[in-house]
Amino acid sequence: MNSPLLGLIVYLFIIAGVGIWTWGKNRTKEDFILGGRRLGAWVIAFSERTAAESSWLILGLSGALFAMGMVEIWTILGCVAGIIFSWMVVAKRLRELSEEYGAITLPEYFFRFCGKYGQAVRVISMLIIAFFFSFYVAAQFKGAGKVLDVTFGLDTSLGMPLAAVVVVVYTMMGGFTAVCFTDVVQAILMIITLVVMPIIGLLFISSHGLDISEALAATGNTASLTAGKAGWAGIAAIIGGLSWGLGFMGQPHLVTKFMAINDPEAIRTSRRIAIVWTILAYAGAALIGLVGITLVHNGIFSAESLSGVAADQERILPTMANFLFPAWIAGILIAGAVAAMMSTADSQLLVTTSTIVEDFYSKALGRRISQKALVAMSRVVTVLVGLAGFGLAVTSEELIYDVVSYAWAGLGSSFGPAIVLSLHWKRMNGAGVVAAMVTGAVSTAVWKLIPGLDAFISVRFISFFLATLAAVIGSIATEERSK
Repeated sequence: MNSPLLGLIVYLFIIAGVGIWTWGKNRTKEDFILGGRRLGAWVIAFSERTAAESSWLILGLSGALFAMGMVEIWTILGCVAGIIFSWMVVAKRLRELSEEYGAITLPEYFFRFCGKYGQAVRVISMLIIAFFFSFYVAAQFKGAGKVLDVTFGLDTSLGMPLAAVVVVVYTMMGGFTAVCFTDVVQAILMIITLVVMPIIGLLFISSHGLDISEALAATGNTASLTAGKAGWAGIAAIIGGLSWGLGFMGQPHLVTKFMAINDPEAIRTSRRIAIVWTILAYAGAALIGLVGITLVHNGIFSAESLSGVAADQERILPTMANFLFPAWIAGILIAGAVAAMMSTADSQLLVTTSTIVEDFYSKALGRRISQKALVAMSRVVTVLVGLAGFGLAVTSEELIYDVVSYAWAGLGSSFGPAIVLSLHWKRMNGAGVVAAMVTGAVSTAVWKLIPGLDAFISVRFISFFLATLAAVIGSIATEERSK
């Protein structure tokens, strides 16, 4: 079968097998939500990385670099720095404290930390996670729709529900263990896509006498590190790119992975694996964008492909895959793009489910039901959250890059300062956590609603800064009363 469909079918069968295999491993809520804290260094490293690098990396970032050029290098530097910082500063300490507190979710960790503010933090956390993750999950389904449209000619009205059904079903079946083991498969596929494709693209450019620097120079401001902007606008562009790194400390679907590793000492091994994977993946996404600029500038693609990429920059990766490779290999590589979306959507679905069922229904409302019933309820809520994300995906017209940017800013600023300060600043208290969460969420919403503010200074930077300031002021102002 010389068709890209072959590669995708093989991938989907593997994912389905993992879901079936892990079905019987969820006997308690801790099994479903955190894998019983039994997962090793390699599994956690791959799972955390793939959960972070969604369709935003494979389609969004490669598409942004294709459209904007070298200014996106700041985004890459910011992300790599943020990932390293999160593994160095958050991972081990959060793993130790979460076990000490008996916390299997991030809201439960904050509840234990915040004392009399704990119940308020539970509710605030749930609302923030449910709201911003709805947009984030929608972006993944939207990305899957684009890939399936370009590769198989499958209309997005069919591609998006297909992706949604697959992700929801295996997450519902296997819980956290299914998510993490499918993430290992997805991590391998993603890194193959992000390494093999740019290498073949560079070989094609070299063999045909094409020049990347010449294409950049001839294509608008793509060669400029500030997108041709001067003064404050140029500085704001740099800050905006670097500010992506701030969000890694506060993404619930990422930091939860740290809590699940079987031994805090295994964090060191996981960290090395994660950093190597990150460098390879981001370098690959950047090169895909640069190769795409060169191929389009030299008129290599067909007229139909060119019009598709011109209408939507985030189609560059599947378009390149179909051009550079035989159909069946393109299918395997494009399965890597589908894997990126699924690996993020499944983790986000699971975090949202655990927050609603464990933190809100079971703990905040005080409803006591059996472990078996809690697992069953978790599966039902997973389906409902998936439907909500699908609804947003169908109705949204924004690019994946923009949708993820909004959700990333809201989650990163709401939880990032609160997590880092609660782990490492002795004066941090419950009032500071509440102040950080509310300020981060509200400032993100307000900054995005008022036209022109995000262009002046990135919402990712300003919301994180304001949340950190609110945490410090709130903690110091209530310090004596907290004691």
